[in-house]
Amino acid sequence: MPDPAYPLAPQIVTVFGGSGFVGRAVVAALARKNYRIRVAVRRPNTAGNVQPFGFPGQIHAVQANLRFPDSVERAVRGAAAVVNLVGILQPRGKQAFEAVHAAGARCVAEAAPAASARLIHMSALGADLASESAYARTKAEGEAAVRAAAPDAVIFRPSVIFGPGDSFFNRFASLARMLPVMPLAGAEARFQPVYVGDVAEAIARAVGGKAPGGQAYELGGPEVRTLRQLVQYVLEVTGRRRRIIELPPTLARWQAGATEILDFLTLGLMPREFVLTRDQLKLLARDNVVSQEAKAEGRTLEGIGISPTAMEAIVPAYLTRFRKTGQFDLKRADFPSATPDDLAARSTGPGSGFHPGQDVGAATIGERTGR
Repeated sequence: MPDPAYPLAPQIVTVFGGSGFVGRAVVAALARKNYRIRVAVRRPNTAGNVQPFGFPGQIHAVQANLRFPDSVERAVRGAAAVVNLVGILQPRGKQAFEAVHAAGARCVAEAAPAASARLIHMSALGADLASESAYARTKAEGEAAVRAAAPDAVIFRPSVIFGPGDSFFNRFASLARMLPVMPLAGAEARFQPVYVGDVAEAIARAVGGKAPGGQAYELGGPEVRTLRQLVQYVLEVTGRRRRIIELPPTLARWQAGATEILDFLTLGLMPREFVLTRDQLKLLARDNVVSQEAKAEGRTLEGIGISPTAMEAIVPAYLTRFRKTGQFDLKRADFPSATPDDLAARSTGPGSGFHPGQDVGAATIGERTGR
């Protein structure tokens, strides 16, 4: 929520893709800084999930589609800053990689300077004009279009992003719950998972001018791990014992082709967890980590004053639902007695941690207790 001690800022920030996974975190971060926010999405009725982040009237949803320049121009009109978060992992119909990542980015990049607005563009680590992956190649084309139209724009390239509602850790946790084994393509590919809240804060700081323009920042968390290690971590957190089977390249390509065909034949109704595309396989052929050049030049989270959040501090809380007994697993609680004292009527033993004379609650963390 915004800070009630300060009035709303006069500046308007337009956020394209503001109702998505990253968009929700960005809108929340901007709302806490008291900006007025215009959430530009294809279907405004899907943006109701961001309204609780601000005061009534602070967050307003508008219709915009990157394939239609007129709607983009209307969405940025009067804005002091424009944030483009729109991206897709798999093309569907008219929402193709070229249309969204390249042409769409160009459309926003041309509209922002025309409205005298600062531009913040989200790309991805691995964006490369020479990449065999259409995703990575069109992301790079989008960056080129942004630099051509708005040289002072701030570009962010995050590694895989985690947080409540992500499509990475939740995906593997869901698969572990359904499958007896974990077939894994690209098991040795390295990732540097970054917390969605850190990405959102970086974007909010860029909106406020605290990240110099004309640069591309590479965002990663504090640890680098292989895909196999990340899947093993998910299994540990969810309490699942599954064998991880690394797929050879030929079998991985067969799996990707088969799931793409099945997804097409079912008209897109195949569960997202099971769909692996051939383009995603090409992405797994390269590491997804922050470069040494970005670290040396300060083009990282640390470079703009943000300490990266470890996944161990966030992931276990939202993967609880994938445990066999959810949060109701007393064996995970650190109690030496059979019954925790918060459930027992009285102390169950000298080592139970039952201390009726000791302050608890607000008093233990320095909050005012009214005394």
